[in-house]
Amino acid sequence: MIPEPLARAPARAHDLAGRDILSVSQFDPASLGAIFEITDEMRAIVQRDGGTDLLTRRVLAALFYEPSTRTSASFIAAMQRLGGSVIPITQGVQFSSVSKGESLPDTIRTLEQYADVIVLRHPVVGSAKIAADAAAKPVINAGDGAGEHPTQALLDLYTIRDALGAIDGLHIAMVGDLRFGRTVHSLTKLLAQYDVRLTFVSPEILRLPLNVMNDLRDAGVDVRETYNVADIVGDVDVLYVTRVQKERFTDLQQYEEVKDFYVITPDIMRSARREMILMHPLPRVTEIAESVDADPRAAYFRQARNGMFVRMALLAAVLGKA
Repeated sequence: MIPEPLARAPARAHDLAGRDILSVSQFDPASLGAIFEITDEMRAIVQRDGGTDLLTRRVLAALFYEPSTRTSASFIAAMQRLGGSVIPITQGVQFSSVSKGESLPDTIRTLEQYADVIVLRHPVVGSAKIAADAAAKPVINAGDGAGEHPTQALLDLYTIRDALGAIDGLHIAMVGDLRFGRTVHSLTKLLAQYDVRLTFVSPEILRLPLNVMNDLRDAGVDVRETYNVADIVGDVDVLYVTRVQKERFTDLQQYEEVKDFYVITPDIMRSARREMILMHPLPRVTEIAESVDADPRAAYFRQARNGMFVRMALLAAVLGKA
């Protein structure tokens, strides 16, 4: 929808009106701070009144080509709590016009006849950009394959700031599927703008892509890699765990070899700092034991709730109501 140079320019909350949200590269610490202030307001509104009529008579089209529970439900809830309505296309896409050979641009051009903003999840890297180029209405990237997941990264960063008070000075470890994990890729891009230390913990075949690692080093970020959670758990402020994504593997034997490589248990958490937080973008499979849920440092369900507030802020901003 918007020219590429503008899409990459840092966005202020007040000038997101009518713009796409495709990549975390659109944001800098100042614009993030502004968005998080709006997020704080949205959280206060929901806690006080349950919602607002800010986006009454506005319509969101939620187009999800991949299965989604949290992201789709979060966007739908965000729009409804803002007083808007939703066209949910979150199941059965394979039985729609797509199965008849309709292109993504044509699908987007059709949906924007009914909606004011489109949220898209698609399995192909770069699909959100293709959709935005075709659309005259704002497009929000809800995940494009192993590429980016910008709204997840924003809610992750908001959760860290909310729980620990600041971003600068933190030591953050990311554990699990760092190769295919789009949440990790987007969050590291945001964190590269802050004074942080990053440690990446994964088996060899799931290491962070070299281009992402090189970008971090070029930005002057203090980074290290290890294979052992026990090496770092006592020295981190944030432990960000991801599942091994079976759907990204072409060789299921490789998946079986690494699917249970890391499991965070109460024993591991006993070595962690009292003031640290444990995060996960969800869904969780086996990588965090359910017995950890009662630990006050377990932040993943708070993280999911924060996602609704962040997405409320973003929807209000792109529709000119921030």
